[in-house]
Order: sequence, then C-alpha cells, then structure tokens
Amino acid sequence: MKKVLVPLLALVILVGGGMGAYRWYQNTNQRTQFRTVTMERGDLLATINATGTVEPEEVIDVGAQVVGQIRSFGRDPRDSSKLIDFGSPVEEGTVLAQIDDSVYASQVEQAKANLKRAEADLQQLKAKLHQTERDWRRAEKMRPTKAIAEVDYDTALAVYETAQSALAVGDAAVDQAKASLKQAEISLGYCTIRSPVKGVIVDRRVNVGQTVVSSLNAPSLFLLAKDLRRLQIWASVNEADIGNIHPEQKVTFTVDAFPNEKFQGIVAPDQPRLNATMTQNVVTYTVVVNTDNANGKLKPYLTANLDFEVDRHNNVLLVPNAALRWQPRPEQVVPEARDEYLRSLRKRSSGLADGQAAAPGMSPGTPAAKGVAPGSAGNVAPPKEREHHDQGRLWVEDDGYVRPVKVRIGLTDGVHTEILGSELKEGTPVVTGEARANGEGSSSNPFTPQMFGAKKGQ
Repeated sequence: MKKVLVPLLALVILVGGGMGAYRWYQNTNQRTQFRTVTMERGDLLATINATGTVEPEEVIDVGAQVVGQIRSFGRDPRDSSKLIDFGSPVEEGTVLAQIDDSVYASQVEQAKANLKRAEADLQQLKAKLHQTERDWRRAEKMRPTKAIAEVDYDTALAVYETAQSALAVGDAAVDQAKASLKQAEISLGYCTIRSPVKGVIVDRRVNVGQTVVSSLNAPSLFLLAKDLRRLQIWASVNEADIGNIHPEQKVTFTVDAFPNEKFQGIVAPDQPRLNATMTQNVVTYTVVVNTDNANGKLKPYLTANLDFEVDRHNNVLLVPNAALRWQPRPEQVVPEARDEYLRSLRKRSSGLADGQAAAPGMSPGTPAAKGVAPGSAGNVAPPKEREHHDQGRLWVEDDGYVRPVKVRIGLTDGVHTEILGSELKEGTPVVTGEARANGEGSSSNPFTPQMFGAKKGQ
C-alpha cells in the first residue's frame, strides 16, 4: 500500500508545483496595459434633474350648498342622449346634477303665501290709517268751537299716530316676506348644480341616489379642469439645486406614458415657491413649470421626470468623468513625477473634511469631490458669473508609465466634463483605467478562487 501512496503523493506535489510556477511566471511577465479614450469636442448641457406631477393649470371643486339626494345628472353637451360623466366637456352654465328639490319647492310656496298675507295685512293697515286720519281731522275742526272734549281729541290723535306706526310695521313685514321668498328661491336654485366655467370633468364624486350633506364645508361633487390645453408640472427640487432655478428657465421632461418622447416647458414666473417641505431631513422646494398641451397627449397627474437646463457650452473639449476619477498606483507613475504624486495623495487625505473622500485622480475642489446632493442628477454646473475653475488631473501614457497633466475643469453633465486651457489637445488619448495584456480588467472578483502565486487585485 505504501508503495502506491508514495508515488501518487509525489505526482500531486509535482503537478501542483508546476502549475504554481507557471502561474507565477505568467504574472511576473504580464505587462499592464492602460485603457484610453480620445479627447473630443462636442456640446455639453448641464441640467438639474427632478421629479414632479402633471397638474391642470386651474381646477375647480364644484360643491353643493343645500342638503338633499342626487336625483339625476345633466346631459352631455356633445351627445344629449348621454349623461354627464368623467371626461365630459362642459360649458359655463351646463347642468351637472339635480338634487331632489321637493322640500325647497314647498318652502318657496310657503314663502309666497306669507308674502300674500303680509300684503293683505298691509292693505288693512292702510285702510285703518285712512279711517283714523279722518277721525282726527274732524276732531281737529271741532276743537276750536269746544264741541269735542280735549280728552277725545287727544284719543283721536293717538289712534291716528298708532295707525301710522302700524302701517310702517306692515311695510316691513312685506319686505321681510319678499326676502324670505327670494331666499327660498335661491335655495331651490341651488338644487340644480351648474358648471361655473368652461372645462372638462376630471372627477365625478357622487352617484345618483347619494345624499349630499352640506355643513360648514361644501361637499365636493365634481372636479373641473378649466383648460387641459395648458398644464403645469409641480416639481420637487432639492435645496442644493434650488439656487440654479430661475423664472423663464427652459425645461425638458418625459413621462412614463410616452418614454421615448421629450416635452418642453418653461419655469413659471415667481418661482420657486417659498414654502419648502422637509421629508426625512431632506428639504425640497416646489417649482411650477408651464407646458403646452395643445395636442392633448399629456394627462393630469402623470409623473414627470424633468431636466432643468442650467448651462450649455458648445464645441468644447470633453473627457469622460472616469478619466478624472482614475488614480494609478505609485509604481505606474513616471519616476520624475512619483514623489509629487505621493505628496499630493498624502495632502489630499489629510485635507478632506469630516471624512469626505475625494474621487481618485481629482482635487477636493472638483465636482466629483464635492459629491452629489440627494435628489439631484449629479450634473454639477458652476454659476456663469464664476471666474475661476476647479483643478483636476488627467493621465497620459509615457513609455509604459502614466504622466499626470493638470487641467482646469469646466462644466459637467455627470458623464462628460469640459476641459479648459491648452495643456491637452483634441485627439489626445487619456487613461481611464488599466487592463491586462490578456484583455482582463484591472480589478478582480474577490470571491474567485486564486491560483498559487496569483497577486490579489490582478
């Protein structure tokens, strides 16, 4: 048995050692290659991203001012055979619904009867006033001849004055009866719900047979949109981006209903609104964007993804942001720049505040080092009036090494960044990463089993 195990063990050791030696030879002789991209000119648009909701420009809640049961709905102006319903266009004064008016109709009849009685009472009071006036006139003629006692004269005068007062009370009773009749007629008119404006019914909130109870707040029966050809988007913009929002600013947006189509809008005057909201310690402001909906494609309450145009640069030198983020290992840097590179790494590590980490290959002042505010798209756009620019660093190949080139950074859209100055020209290849000669990337999966002699990270 031992004679079999010893040769087998020696074979396993020999094979394992051979594979390890081959792997070590392959790694030590494998030369690092760099991935590069050519600098090109193009147009750059910096935007701020936000989400919002499509809203009608003006909506009206149509309510009821009386109590009663919904008896019927009005007729659709487009087709009199159909009833008013969701989406029906209406004109000003169109009947929307009819509330049972039997109680209010009887109140009108009662008010009419009270008015007739008050008018009849007034006629009686007028007749009585005429009688008392004649009695007083006769007493006044008889007074100089002493044909009437002074007491009887005073009584006739008092009755006449009382009749005058009673007539005034009768006049007031007639006016009160007229007012009661008018109020009853108004309440009866409220039983017919009419559209106050020309628009479209967005929501019908009652059904036939439902009882409407009007209290301190009028119940909402219909929701009308005044004009769906003009819509608004109410966007929530992060406080970090609100400084770059201004009236008349151009906006493009998409909706999930038409993902491949872009719509245009413009920030409304007097925006953004000042009543900020805080959700989970994130402060946002509402910005209203006006848009034209003449074709009727957009529907109310769609979710919109907006891009606020902050700045635009045309025909500028561009590099991918990956080229600014990439950081080589010290041994990959040309020897004459290696010490300075190491010093900059130490300086950057000690200079970052409160644990903030700068992006590889970039100074703490660059857009990527500043970070992205929650809710923004990461499209950092320096204000136009700014006179200085952030510093960054690009890398170019130099005989198997990489050489740093300091550049000034301009506008960025989150994917590409504008490079200013004349240090680099269009067509210059800049390094964005590294790759092995066998085509593998510079990073490896830590969960992949490693052969003997393989270096971690290769």
